[in-house]
Amino acid sequence: MSFEIALSGIQSINTQLEAVSNNIANAGTYGFKSSRANFSAMYAGSQATGVEVGSMTQSIGLNGGVTTTGRGLDAAIDGRGFFVSRDSQGVMNYSRVGIFSANKDGLLVDSNGRAVQGYAAVKGSTALGVMGNINVPTGQIPAVASTKVNYVGNLSNDWAVPPVTTFDPAVSGSYNMAKQSVFYDSLGSQHTLSQYFVKGTGTNVTVHYAVDGGTPLATTTTLAFSNLGALPPVPPATTLNITTTNGSAPVVLDLNYAGTTLNAGEAITTTNSADGYTSGTFIGVEMAADGSVMAKYSNEQRQVVATVALATFADEGSLTAVSDTSWTANASSGSALYGNPGSGLAGKLNTGALERSNVDITSELVGLMTSQRNYQANSKVISTENQMIQSLMQAL
Repeated sequence: MSFEIALSGIQSINTQLEAVSNNIANAGTYGFKSSRANFSAMYAGSQATGVEVGSMTQSIGLNGGVTTTGRGLDAAIDGRGFFVSRDSQGVMNYSRVGIFSANKDGLLVDSNGRAVQGYAAVKGSTALGVMGNINVPTGQIPAVASTKVNYVGNLSNDWAVPPVTTFDPAVSGSYNMAKQSVFYDSLGSQHTLSQYFVKGTGTNVTVHYAVDGGTPLATTTTLAFSNLGALPPVPPATTLNITTTNGSAPVVLDLNYAGTTLNAGEAITTTNSADGYTSGTFIGVEMAADGSVMAKYSNEQRQVVATVALATFADEGSLTAVSDTSWTANASSGSALYGNPGSGLAGKLNTGALERSNVDITSELVGLMTSQRNYQANSKVISTENQMIQSLMQAL
């Protein structure tokens, strides 16, 4: 009986050594979760018959440290949750390894080539779309015509009324300051809107306009400032209707001067921008801290195409391991609860970083030495049992 008990001990210790060896081997594997062999005593009635490995426990809930990579499509989860991907058989896999890339078909995939799951972007809304594969548009995006120009700054109250009373953009003495804004037509061609500021009587400033250095437009704007140098709560609205010469659709620009002041001192411009952009070619993709997947284009535009999904479970420790860094759901773990990063129980993302293994090398080495001593002790029992049997056989 003691021979069988010692043999069960050696068999159980072998299983423990396999777990410890696997932990040590994967100490540098991103997203790896260490495992532990749990011993249980075996009995036949009231008689002890040895030991067995009753279960294997994986420390899924214990997060590893974070390594900064600087790569735009690397992400680590700060808190609970798993990245979700679908394999070629349609099975959902869950992992803590956030190494993603866009494949040749424009599909966002994980390090194992599985399709990453996320919520499609809804144009013109912050709502999440339908959950599914994330497709990154890798072609060109069309040009978008400008519709508005925002100008904010301080127009100096120290300006004198220009000596030339008739405005002429070719005569510098007919205006106090000129500023140019770049805007785009429907074909993506770039144009220049010149704004000429002319100090009037009192606290009034008149703005004249010209496009691409041409004849001044008939439309002007009068900015009537208060004696505190501020515009009314609702500044005057100005709309410019511009007809280009390249065959594009007419451009309708709304000008906004809200926030502009008329104070003494230097004239300073803080905002001078227009919306719209020219066509652009796809140059890459990156992920934001909120899980947004953004496609980048050569025209300096970024478009959110989707938001990655995170899954949480009632009992994540019961997930079924399909590899050292991937799991699938089962009846014990409960169904996955999907959401975007930072919502519900799901943690936020650290982008440009990856989660390291949660293996504690020191503890594993101590456990390895303990297992070695236990193995030697059980081997000694078997050796002693063998010597006793030999002695008995010789005595007979």
